[in-house]
Amino acid sequence: MTANQAMFPIATMSRTFGVSSSGYYAWRERAASARSKADAALTQRIEAIHQASRGTYGAPRIHAELADEGIRVGRKRVERLMKAAGLAGVSRRKSARTTLRDERVRPACDLVDRNFHADAPD
Repeated sequence: MTANQAMFPIATMSRTFGVSSSGYYAWRERAASARSKADAALTQRIEAIHQASRGTYGAPRIHAELADEGIRVGRKRVERLMKAAGLAGVSRRKSARTTLRDERVRPACDLVDRNFHADAPD
């Protein structure tokens, strides 16, 4: 609403979104909650650990580092904060290649003579 208040009145936007104008102004002036402040501080610590690992640590290892530092936090919260910050670990595993095709061999002929052309819809 703040981004569009130059084009539309707050009263109109609040009516459209189904919130009261006074509720919008109260939300705008309200201080950040304790949870959001804690998340911001934890995100900074997660980013520092991630950077110290040269961007390789994922949520399980960062969770273990935080536990070693005495910070008690859930792994899923670490995952959520990492995702919000755009951080991801590096997987060094190769993906399984199930089909090994020989490029030198000519593909098999179409023995069924499939024709998927439709003359008309339905």
